[in-house]
Amino acid sequence: MTTLLDTLLNGLALGAVYALVALGFVVIFKASGVLNFAHGSLLLLGGYLVAVLHDDIGFAGALAVAVLTTAAVAGALDRLLLQRGDPDPKAAHVQTIVTIGVDIILVTDLSRRIGGDLLTLGDPWGDAVTGLGPVTVADSRLAAIVVSTVVIAGVFALFRFTPWGLSLRAAAEDVEAAALMGVRLSRVRMLAWCLAGALAALAAVFLAAFPAPGLERTTGQIALKAFPAAILGGMASPPGALAGSLLIGLTEALVAGYQSELHVLGEGFGDVAPYAVMVVVLLVRPTGLFGAKGAVRV
Repeated sequence: MTTLLDTLLNGLALGAVYALVALGFVVIFKASGVLNFAHGSLLLLGGYLVAVLHDDIGFAGALAVAVLTTAAVAGALDRLLLQRGDPDPKAAHVQTIVTIGVDIILVTDLSRRIGGDLLTLGDPWGDAVTGLGPVTVADSRLAAIVVSTVVIAGVFALFRFTPWGLSLRAAAEDVEAAALMGVRLSRVRMLAWCLAGALAALAAVFLAAFPAPGLERTTGQIALKAFPAAILGGMASPPGALAGSLLIGLTEALVAGYQSELHVLGEGFGDVAPYAVMVVVLLVRPTGLFGAKGAVRV
């Protein structure tokens, strides 16, 4: 029972962090129709900035700089590169391919800077743990749950109660109608990219914190585990991204916690478990858990 509770807590913490990343995928897709394959490199950039700056300006200052810088880089990527191409939403697949090239460039440069080192981010939790009854959980995991909950609630409030959120939802429903109603589509999508970049930088802190060994050049690849979460929930559904992330996080934690009982599936099954869950769910719900079926007039 203790193992199960410990596994569920770790899965909840992982799911909460994956939700930050998955929300970034979803926000960008809703605003521009682009699948941002550079999201992992933006996450790595945010973590790298915290790692190199925390000794000089403290963890809080380094995190603030990292979040703002990563948001600015993401916004500039969209405004100065992607939006200079064909503005037709049907050309989003071309912009998606462009993000692959951007990802290669950013990852190559950051990997050169990090090398084979493990960088610490100077987070205030360190390797401290807290006992919750029979369960012992890392303070960084508890912080991940609390911070992610607050931030995700704030993002949903942005969607629901701000003019930008209304514009984003209008553009997601009908781009042409939104433009005719005076929605500034270029600004809406650029701010969506900025928000996604900020969420990625924040997620990097918890992905590199204890019990992880630190930030390394492959940390950005963890963002790929949040991609199945976004697909599971439906790429245009923020609540779906949250539900999918929790499902993926719990799945990964359960597979890791009960690896000995699942040895027949192979030692590396935990790495592919999120994708296996995605395939199974999509066989039943091709549009995702919260995806809506589109009506097409023929």
